Amino acid sequence: QVQLVESGGGLVQAGGSLRLSCAASGSIFSINAMGWYRQAPGKQRELVAAVTSGGSTNYADSVKGRFTISRDNAKNTMYLQMNSLKPEDTAVYYCNADVLTGWGPSRNYWGQGTQVTVSS
Repeated sequence: QVQLVESGGGLVQAGGSLRLSCAASGSIFSINAMGWYRQAPGKQRELVAAVTSGGSTNYADSVKGRFTISRDNAKNTMYLQMNSLKPEDTAVYYCNADVLTGWGPSRNYWGQGTQVTVSS
């Protein structure tokens, strides 16, 4: 079993910064791609940023230049540094990971989500 636990969400004023963390634990052999998704009320869940095990990254156009994704493979942890936050960044942010447990093919896991609220 694998668990993903997000932390670092909260309430911040527009223009402020937050840093999200996602810690993976459990029966982990290795982790392939990891990503941050978000879901605002009444909207579909969308990809914010993703990072491969080798460190290659991609971002949604709406966050390019403001958000930075990174990971520490030794700690099975992923981060999202969010700067210049806007009210439209308000959403529940979810961690996602493609995990190899050593038993069968890789499986996709989700965290429980952390709320980010940006006030204007």
